[in-house]
This record gives sequence, structure tokens and C-alpha cells, in this order.
Amino acid sequence: MSERQTARWAFGAAAFFLLVSGISAYVTITRLLESQRWVFHTLQVQAALGAVDSAIARAGRLRAGYLYATGTVSHAEFDDAANEVYRRIQEVRALVEDSPYQRQLCDRLEKAASSRLDLFRTSIKTGTVSPEDDETQGRITAESAVYANEITSVMQEMRQREKQLLNQRVQHSGRLFTLAILILASTFIVALVFFSVNYRFLSSELRARRSAERAAHQSEQALRRLTARLLKLQDEERRKISRELHDSLGQYLAGVKMNLEMHSQKTDPSDHLLQDAVHLLDQSIAETRMISHLLHPPLLDETGLGSAAKWFIEGFARRSGIEVNADIPERVERLPEPLELALFRVLQESLTNIHRHAKSSKAEVQLRILPGSVRLNIRDFGKGIPREVLRSFNTVGTGTGVGLAGMRERIHELGGDFEIESGPGGTQIAVNMPLAEQAKAAEAVR
Repeated sequence: MSERQTARWAFGAAAFFLLVSGISAYVTITRLLESQRWVFHTLQVQAALGAVDSAIARAGRLRAGYLYATGTVSHAEFDDAANEVYRRIQEVRALVEDSPYQRQLCDRLEKAASSRLDLFRTSIKTGTVSPEDDETQGRITAESAVYANEITSVMQEMRQREKQLLNQRVQHSGRLFTLAILILASTFIVALVFFSVNYRFLSSELRARRSAERAAHQSEQALRRLTARLLKLQDEERRKISRELHDSLGQYLAGVKMNLEMHSQKTDPSDHLLQDAVHLLDQSIAETRMISHLLHPPLLDETGLGSAAKWFIEGFARRSGIEVNADIPERVERLPEPLELALFRVLQESLTNIHRHAKSSKAEVQLRILPGSVRLNIRDFGKGIPREVLRSFNTVGTGTGVGLAGMRERIHELGGDFEIESGPGGTQIAVNMPLAEQAKAAEAVR
């Protein structure tokens, strides 16, 4: 298993474990909340039993107050107290509806409370009719005490039952809380382990990728240096061939022409064959001179970029039939030799591409010498470069052949910017060369 597959496995295992742990934690926390709800329910039952106690005690106080402080308590107040007792008992009944045992105790409580309240009513009625009947009141008090004991016993048993339930539910809640903590803690630890493994593999992969990127960058730099060297060697070879054509082949052709002209003077000057031969030699000499100058124009070495560019543009317009509007200063100061050669090659290659591919009847060339930089713009009004080809060239530098790529490499090696824009209205190539960096760039190229 590769490191990438292992990292994916670790990440998938961590995600799966987190999912399972999340579900477990959700179920546990839900049960914990349910247990807490039952704990709160038990506390509600205990509070309701206390309210029943208070209501019964209030009814007893009202009965005693009526007997021993006649006139201070009304029948309506006692009836309100009795109704409060019944209402409180019904609240208890509603709370213990889920427990059959507690319902039975609630029935006993309601029966005993009802019987005691009936005795209180009888006592109040007797006190109203016969205030001096102490014997009856004593008997009622004795019977009421029996029911009071029954009420106390039932309520104590209900409280004891709720206390047991409370202890059980609190313990259950504690266990669920501990379980939730353990699930969350184990989830965190295991997920941390898995993610650490995944991070280790990812870090290893990133290191390998960075190493590959560094190697690719070094290879790219080496390729750029090789390209620059090849371009330099190409220029030197062009200059050498140009010189050979001019100094060797050109001189041989000129010598042949002179010999033919001298021979024609000694023989028949009207010999058409000799005239055609001389004419062909003139054309050969002109073509040789043109090829020599195109390979490496002497004006570029003698007078600089301005004169060489004007000469080439004039010749190109004459040979191709394309109207070229040249905006070049009358006098262009000499620039560093690598810069002049690079700009001339860009001009040469761009106009050649316009003639071969653009299908444009006119072109524009603009050369600007700015403070600290040189800018060259070449524009045509042809069909433009296809969008996909231009995107491929701008992103990976392929898809357009070696001409544009060679131009860009020349400019980049000298520290300049090479931009190309194209659309249905034509193509524009813009080159900007900072003069301040030319010395360093020239040394780097060498």
C-alpha cells in the first residue's frame, strides 16, 4: 500500500470513527437528558407532596381557628382550603400516573385526606350548632388523628419511594454522564491518532512534492540556461554564416560576373546566353546579400537597432506587400548588444509570423526609448491566435511552435517582460526591457 493510499485509509478510518462516536455520543447524551428529566420529575413529585402537606395543615389550622376563635374564620375560607387539598392531590396523581404502586398510594392518600376533611366539616358544623359540645369535638379530633397518621404514613411511603427513584435516577444519570465523557475523550484521542497518522503521510507527500518541484524548477532553470545558450549559439552561427556568405560566396559570384563581362567584351557583346548568365549572377549576388543581411544585418553592429529595424521593415514591406507603419525615433542611441539583438529578433520573428499566419494587409511597429526601459510594440489586424492556443502558450508555453517561445525566452533571459494579446481584431506583442538590468542579464547570458 502506497503512502497516499495509507493516508486516505487513515483519513477514512478517522472520519468513520468520528461518525460512529458522534452517533454514540448523541444517543448517550439523549438518554442522559431523559434521565435528567426523570430526576426533575421526582423532585416535582416531592414538591407536590409537600404542597399536599401544606394544604392539609392549612385546613386543620382553619378548623382549629374556627373552634377556638369563633368568628375569625368563614366557611368559605375552609372550603377554599379543602379544594386546595383536592387540587394538590390531583397534581400528585398526574405526576405519578406512570407508576402503578404510586397510584395506589395516591388513592389511599386521597381517601384518608377526604375522610379527614369530612371530619373537619362535621366539627365546624357541630361547633356552629352546639358550641359547648366538647365531647363530640374530642371524638372528632381522635378520629381525625387516625386519618392524620394514615396520611402521614402514606406520604412518608410515597416520599421514600420517590427518594429511591431519585437515587436510582441520579446514579443512572451519573453513569450516562461518565459514559458520554469517555466516548468524547476516546473519540478525541483516537481521532487525534488517526489524523496524526494522516498528517504524517501528508507531510511526507508534501515533502516529496516540494522536492519534485525543486527538481522541476532546477530542471526548468537549466533548460532556460540551455535555451539561452542555444539562442546565443544560433545568433553566432547566423553571424558566421552571414559573414561567410558575404565574404566568400558573394566574392566568388562577383568574380564570376566580372569574368563573364570581360569575356562578353572580347566575344560577341550581343550574346543572349552571356547576358542571361550575367543577369542571373546579379540576382544571385542580390539574394546572397539579402540572405546574409537577414541572418545578421551589418547595420545592427554598425549603427544600432534603429537603423537595422528601419532597414528590415522597408525590405519586409517590399517583399511581402504588407503595409507596415513604423513609429521609430529618428535617432536611437546605442543599447547593450544583447538587448539590440533580442529586440531585432523579436521584430523579425513577429513580422514573419504576420506574413505567414495572420492574413493581415497591414501592421504597426512602435519603438519607444523610455527613461530606464525600452518598449517595443508590434501589432497586426489579422485573424488572431485561437483562444485555446493562446491559453496553452500563456500557461505552459506550448502550442504555438518555437517562434513565440523563442522570443519569450530571449526576453526573459534578459530580465524583460513579454506579453501577447490576441483576438478577432488582430494580435499585439509587447516587449518591455528595463535597461538597469541589462548588464547583469548580459553577464548571465554569457
